[in-house]
Amino acid sequence: MQNYQSSVYQYKQPFVLEHGSVLPELSITYHTYGTLNAAGDNVVWVCHALTASSDCADWWKGLVGAGCYIDPSEYFIVCANILGSCYGTTGPLSIDPVTGKPYYSSFPQITIRDMVSAHRLLREHLGIQSIALLMGGSMGGYQALEWVLTEPALFRRLFLIATSPSESAWGVAVHTAQRLAIEADPSWRDADPQAGKAGLKAARAIGMLTYRNYGIFQEAQTDPDPEKIDGFRASSYIEYQGDKLVKRFNAYAYWLLTKAMDSHHLARGRGGNLMETLQRISIPTLIIGIESDILCPLAEQEFMATYMQQAQLVRIPSAYGHDGFIIETGQITTHLRAWMGE
Repeated sequence: MQNYQSSVYQYKQPFVLEHGSVLPELSITYHTYGTLNAAGDNVVWVCHALTASSDCADWWKGLVGAGCYIDPSEYFIVCANILGSCYGTTGPLSIDPVTGKPYYSSFPQITIRDMVSAHRLLREHLGIQSIALLMGGSMGGYQALEWVLTEPALFRRLFLIATSPSESAWGVAVHTAQRLAIEADPSWRDADPQAGKAGLKAARAIGMLTYRNYGIFQEAQTDPDPEKIDGFRASSYIEYQGDKLVKRFNAYAYWLLTKAMDSHHLARGRGGNLMETLQRISIPTLIIGIESDILCPLAEQEFMATYMQQAQLVRIPSAYGHDGFIIETGQITTHLRAWMGE
């Protein structure tokens, strides 16, 4: 990867959260790819989703990275691990400087706006004064929308996919079910990084039902043997996905970040009117909605496109539902390239 770098920014000052709690200090893990040009106008900032890391060239293969449309030979690409995660940025597994022990369940409640505040600190540290393209899918889109409203003059273009201007009642219900699964684990809230593992596996299983959909499960996980009465392919797939997440993520972080997603509402503190708040976003914006997405359905992208001043909406077909935002990179590239005028 050309000029690829993984770094940690240490902010050694108090970091005040939206709810009023204060973190004594903050660590932000981030990746950069490529080189900032002399004019400083080739920055692409990628905001990541729930369980991703700052290595966006790894999880957004086919869209970001060498030979992709978002190529480090042309752009200076930045992606920061979000506040509250377990991939290097300050979160529940971090050491509390006050106690000298990991935060675990004592880590304070955070919001999407707190994540954006951390992004802003990193931007200032990197000396970035202009961002050519801000992009994010799902929860990454939540951050992107908040950031554009916070520093509107900073950005020239915005790309959103499979996201929404506020967390839906459906999304809150899904997250609550996932947290109930974690909380039902007898080890939940133990002072141990492995606490809640069984609950996290169940939470991931619930999530998978919303990341995909009926059609793709029928197509890919239906058993051909009508005589089978146990050991179904769909069960094995869900078990596998749960185990895979448990090996790389943490229950404390998952619980905390789903809470943060529930807090997402662009109009909070801005007059309470979502339509008027969206009208404040005036930069050219490409919004892609996935026709089979049941977690952030097309209606949410259509709503944004109706009220944002310079929004173009594209609907793409996909068998993969919400996960199409990281899978359908061919379609995404086609539309993004056309929208960027190339």
